[in-house]
Amino acid sequence: MKLTPRFALDSLFLTGGVFLLVSSMAFAPVTAGRLAFGVATGLAVVAGLSAILARGTGQKVGHGILAAAGLWSLIAALTFTGTTLTWLVFADAIGLAAVALADLAGHEVTTERVVHELVVKGTPAEASSQPTLVA
Repeated sequence: MKLTPRFALDSLFLTGGVFLLVSSMAFAPVTAGRLAFGVATGLAVVAGLSAILARGTGQKVGHGILAAAGLWSLIAALTFTGTTLTWLVFADAIGLAAVALADLAGHEVTTERVVHELVVKGTPAEASSQPTLVA
């Protein structure tokens, strides 16, 4: 099975969102803000480039929304402080993870995932040449 770039990127975005979700509650607000700034910057750049270079409309929309969410997280990390920053990083991480999960689900729905199985139980010629019993 081949790993598509969209699946890999969506998995990366989901991992980044979950990392920020945990770090927002595990670290002090200043540290969580710095982590959010770094992770959101990386995710926004990668998602923006992916949205620009994508061929499919679904990927363009999904990664465009992820880029916008990453930009908002970046701005919030630079603007707010204290408890407000902690909860904004937490909420932004939930948003990033939710959008990434939705785009990942959209990818799995649109990708052809059909397995064809052929079972041969004899040829039609064999079936017609067998004698039939008449009572």
